[in-house]
Amino acid sequence: MERVAFLIEETGQRLAALLNPESLVMRRRSGVRPRSSATGRLTSARLMDDPLLYTGGGETELELDLLFDTFLVEPPVTTDVRDLTRPLWQLAENAGIREGYGRPPLVRFLWGKVWNLPGIVQAVAERLEQFDQSGTPRRSWLRMRLLRSAEPPPSTVSPPAEDGLLLLPEGAELAPDNVVVHEVIGAGPDAPGERLEVIAERYYGNAALWRAIAAFNGISDPLDVPAGTLLRIPPLSVFTRSS
Repeated sequence: MERVAFLIEETGQRLAALLNPESLVMRRRSGVRPRSSATGRLTSARLMDDPLLYTGGGETELELDLLFDTFLVEPPVTTDVRDLTRPLWQLAENAGIREGYGRPPLVRFLWGKVWNLPGIVQAVAERLEQFDQSGTPRRSWLRMRLLRSAEPPPSTVSPPAEDGLLLLPEGAELAPDNVVVHEVIGAGPDAPGERLEVIAERYYGNAALWRAIAAFNGISDPLDVPAGTLLRIPPLSVFTRSS
């Protein structure tokens, strides 16, 4: 199975784990909380349970443990395991600015053909082991907590702004010879097929352009592209640079 990876939506950068985790914990919290007023919770001695406020939505959390060991990297690239885990730590940093506030990057959790979830890394924790005489750690157990976020609405899906690419203008026509037809492979007609970002990486060299393929083919749910689907892949030359 393909190793766990995290695709940074804004840049298309792909961060792969060294080894697959042995377990994955999922938690779900519904959009419900106790009712309250300015003076505190609303309750009564005659009530068996506090009255509830249904807020809608909710929260889905994934927690996974990743192992990194410098002795497992061939050829050796570092003796400090923190060089391998630092990019994942940075996913929890409020490096981006949106609407005047810092925020961590939106990432896509990828694992095989089943897991493809967008989310925000809420927390990371690291246990370091195998210290050498200089105090440099050689092994790390990295625990990551990811909060799932909503998929962007299909009507607003577009390539990243940094790439300066726009979709083919509406009404424009392409010669059949200029469009590659790709058949999505998978375990069967009813099974999930290849992920769109894998296809984008193959044809465009940029996994972040999966949105362009989705929009060009009218795909409203990028997580549900069955095996056997025929996708039309336009050449990069048909895209124009935004000013």
